[in-house]
Amino acid sequence: MSLQFVDTHCHFDFPPFVGNEQESLRLAAEAGVEKIIAVSVSAERFDRVMALAAEHPSIYAALGLHPMAIDEHDESALAALEAILRQRPDKLVALGEMGLDLYIENPQFERQQAVLDTQLRLARDYDLPVILHSRRTHDRLAQHLRRIEVPRRGVVHGFAGSEQQALAFIRAGYAIGVGGTITYPRASKTRNAIARLPLSSLLLETDSPDMPLQGFQGQPNRPERVKNVWQSLCELRSEPPELIAETIRETTRALFAL
Repeated sequence: MSLQFVDTHCHFDFPPFVGNEQESLRLAAEAGVEKIIAVSVSAERFDRVMALAAEHPSIYAALGLHPMAIDEHDESALAALEAILRQRPDKLVALGEMGLDLYIENPQFERQQAVLDTQLRLARDYDLPVILHSRRTHDRLAQHLRRIEVPRRGVVHGFAGSEQQALAFIRAGYAIGVGGTITYPRASKTRNAIARLPLSSLLLETDSPDMPLQGFQGQPNRPERVKNVWQSLCELRSEPPELIAETIRETTRALFAL
């Protein structure tokens, strides 16, 4: 059978994809990647991400303000986000990437939390799921999700935490994004967690061009390698490979209304 995959997290508006979109999409399609969610990080990139979705049938858009770019986010950025939401574009399927990050230098954490909360309220008001970033902040992020309920929920992307932390998000209704981390044998905590979590709560992603997979270190990550992530996942799980692919595909389609 021909398996189909969705890369639920790709920064397709960055090199090496810029100016090379058609070839990149061809390589992805050859690997069975039927859809890609292009995820933005700042307001200045909103128009580019929306244009990619408008131009390419297989690309969908997520718009958000990434905590690692906190210096760039002001009231005008949040206003720009809401202005696009009011237009309700067809291929805008989520808000993100948003979240919290205590790994960066000078995190301005109070400001990060305020920007996150505003975006969570927008997701609630405009009935969209969220794509969440979390580094060293899983417990704090969970607090925000409990306080501001997003009916459509969303995904904690690029998850690299413990089984206990993942289950806390799953109990709150959120999916867990599985990426290149599981391809590294040394990532035993995350690999063990992903092996035991409910299959119906998992999504596949690359975070391209970031998060290179085992064997591709030093190279930009690419959407077609979501198939490699799936292959690593199959090695960790007990279910048949076809069931893993189809279950994740159905979860993805339902969450993002693809």
